[in-house]
Amino acid sequence: MTGTDLAALRQQLARHEGLRLKVYRCTSGKLTIGYGRNLEDRGITEDEAAILLDNDITDTIRTLSHAFEWFDDLSPIRQRVLVDMAFNLGIGGLRKFRRFLGALSRHEYEAAAQEMLTSKWARQVKGRAQRLATMLETGLDVA
Repeated sequence: MTGTDLAALRQQLARHEGLRLKVYRCTSGKLTIGYGRNLEDRGITEDEAAILLDNDITDTIRTLSHAFEWFDDLSPIRQRVLVDMAFNLGIGGLRKFRRFLGALSRHEYEAAAQEMLTSKWARQVKGRAQRLATMLETGLDVA
């Protein structure tokens, strides 16, 4: 569209479509988000998924840093373990790992890793839990 005023078009579509930050069903019954993005037929691109991932990682790190005063003192590898778990479980689910978090706050990495591996979560995610436990215990990247 040569000569199209993209800013005006963006404003027009935003006004007509409206902004919805959570998934909803449009009048055609399609799962939709944002300014009328049809998730069923169009989905999202890899670039858009990467932007969402980056935003979610940043938000998870911020949440963990505020939730656990000792988070920032962990090595980058051990921080990655906690971010990975929070990403999978949500912060509420992660908070249920009381013995794990207690051991981690005391830098008792072997004990924390064992707490991870004896959980129902570890049985559900299998290899993921094993890799994360090894990273936690050794402080080395095995992912």
